[in-house]
Amino acid sequence: MKESPLATFSRLMTGKVSRWVVIAVWILATAFLTIAWPAVNKTEVNNAPNLSKNSPSVEAENLIKKEFPNSSGVPALLTWHKDSGLNTDDLESIQQVAADLEKKPLEEQTSTPPLHKLPLAALQKMISKDGTTLVQPIFFKENVETDVLEKNLDTVKKQVKENVSYHSFATDIDEKDKLSTRVTGPVGIQVDATSLFEGADVSLLIATVLLVLILLLVIYRSPILAIIPLIGVGFAYGVLSPILGILADKGWITVDSQSISIMTVLLFGAGTDYCLFLISHYRDELRKVKDKRQALINAFKGASGAIAMSGFTVVISLLALIVAKYGAYHRFAIPFSLSILIMGLASLTLIPALLSVMGRGSFYPFVPRTPEMEEELAKKKGKLVRDRKAKNRFGNWIGNVVTTKPWTIIVACLVFFGALSIYSSQIKYTYDLLSSFPEDMPSREGFTIISDAYSPGELAPAQVVIDTEGKSVDLEKALKKNDLISTVSAPQSGTNNEDLKVYDVTFNVNPYSIEAMKAIPDLRDAAEKALSQSGVSTVKSKVWIGGQTATQYDTMTVSDKDDSIIVPLIIIFISLLLLAYLRSIVAMLYLVGTVILSYSAALGLGWLIIHNIMGADAIQGAIPLYAFVFLVALGEDYNIFMISSIWQKKKHMPLKQAIKEGVSETSGVITSAGIILAATFAVLATLPIQVLVQFGIITALGVLLDTFIVRPFLVPAITTVLGRFAFWPGKVEMVSEKEQ
Repeated sequence: MKESPLATFSRLMTGKVSRWVVIAVWILATAFLTIAWPAVNKTEVNNAPNLSKNSPSVEAENLIKKEFPNSSGVPALLTWHKDSGLNTDDLESIQQVAADLEKKPLEEQTSTPPLHKLPLAALQKMISKDGTTLVQPIFFKENVETDVLEKNLDTVKKQVKENVSYHSFATDIDEKDKLSTRVTGPVGIQVDATSLFEGADVSLLIATVLLVLILLLVIYRSPILAIIPLIGVGFAYGVLSPILGILADKGWITVDSQSISIMTVLLFGAGTDYCLFLISHYRDELRKVKDKRQALINAFKGASGAIAMSGFTVVISLLALIVAKYGAYHRFAIPFSLSILIMGLASLTLIPALLSVMGRGSFYPFVPRTPEMEEELAKKKGKLVRDRKAKNRFGNWIGNVVTTKPWTIIVACLVFFGALSIYSSQIKYTYDLLSSFPEDMPSREGFTIISDAYSPGELAPAQVVIDTEGKSVDLEKALKKNDLISTVSAPQSGTNNEDLKVYDVTFNVNPYSIEAMKAIPDLRDAAEKALSQSGVSTVKSKVWIGGQTATQYDTMTVSDKDDSIIVPLIIIFISLLLLAYLRSIVAMLYLVGTVILSYSAALGLGWLIIHNIMGADAIQGAIPLYAFVFLVALGEDYNIFMISSIWQKKKHMPLKQAIKEGVSETSGVITSAGIILAATFAVLATLPIQVLVQFGIITALGVLLDTFIVRPFLVPAITTVLGRFAFWPGKVEMVSEKEQ
């Protein structure tokens, strides 16, 4: 009888010589790539643009840079504050800093107001009405590297320290009689955002490794078995890092700190899962087969198909992000999908080879043996053979419940998930990066000072540009009618085209808030209407709006459009893969449906915790798509492993018995895998960046819902109710109750 390709491949991975070849190939590949190519964290770009060149706000910024150079540049807002009020000595210190900035401009600095040339009386008029605060802007060129900006801010801190008798950057902002200084605005926010991620990938890697190691030790109580999955993940990361590094170095992809952090978690979480599925099958086979190599071959044949299918599902789902127009989404596609692809290869090659070398010793001190081997060992030791304990009583109980009370399970699950899904509609979103920072972050403290002393819109004014075609247009009056506008400057004419006029618009609310962002279309409408009333033609092409608020409005618009494309695309891809694997339209529909329901419930439960317990007013706007991609793809993994077991067993026993045994057989390993995966995502909640904290919480909750409710209860209960129809239109190979 001809051997199957899987059996041939498994023999190759586990042969006495070939297994060492496999291990050597991984070692050599890792060593060579590490030496030849740069590591991925050496090629990070943390200021890559997220919007395309034809985005309205980007076009506006380019026009402003060309026609209004005095208004262009990215500002760092040096915020001076004293609760008791700024005095003459404070103002003289500020003027000396301004003089230093003019005498020795910072790298890539474009301009800064010459405060040192102003009489003290004029400078005092720039102080806030309450007399406590003065904002000193320093403008830099567009797209300056964060490292350069960080060095510049360090230089500013030195200049301030030289001109103030104490370290005002270390002074608490609530200090009454001491001057405090902070840097906020776009530059301060960019530098702080990068500093939050500095070293985060290393600390996250260490925390994740330790967590996975501890969980594996608790689950398997074997030090060797706990290390084997980590070795596999370690080699996968060793190969992945230089591959991504060279791709980024060549400019073919862009990687940033955030994507590396999440990729690390994904690699360890999902990678460990794949290893566990093979290890679990191997342990079961070692209890039935004396030959350890044959046991591994049998385990590989039983687990490899599901591992390959689930891995491929995740790869395709993550790769769907490549169609995104928003840069942050697009940049995730290659690192995430490639990490799962390489980890899948390691699970199907390196892990079997390592298990083959270690054999039964992998499970020491709880070595799995056949009944005959246990009897033989007991005789040698002169002891009685212990009766085998009933295996997985809890799994057997679940199997009985879902097959005897399926409708009760389905209704209870639908009520629970439905309630959480409905609650998810209450979620409020934000695109405000500052709200993701710790409250004591310098740029956030600076923003707080500005908000209290001035209009919060001073942090990031918008610029409205119109082409008057030489006609008289009273736009200033029209813009001031908007309730969210605090001030509108007098118009300035363009350097090359005098018909172009720019108005600086200051909001009276947080310029990064959804409220301010939604005002952008109103400002555009007001400008178009004013132009139209003045007789200007084709007004839609004669208005440009720049500034951070406009940029975030475009971010929200592009993100929403990406959501509407990527979400259906992932659902279609997963559906087609499940259909090809299971050959059942019905099974495909309820497997996809249950995971989507679980995802929406995870959003609701996450919002319940983040909003009502942690006190957050909103979650970052990118989180729903990130959570969807991971939860739908990874959640389908567990469905595939369990349903594969049921599909195989139905050929040899009645369907209800197949469901019972399938649930029982997979409950232990999937529960272990789910706990590890959820825990690795939960590690993100230890970082000081709220966007990752919120993403980690929601994703971990979703994984736990899949692990403890969807996979063991809801899916098998639906399968029980559907019976033979669950396999439609595929051919059903089942044993009837009578035949059994």
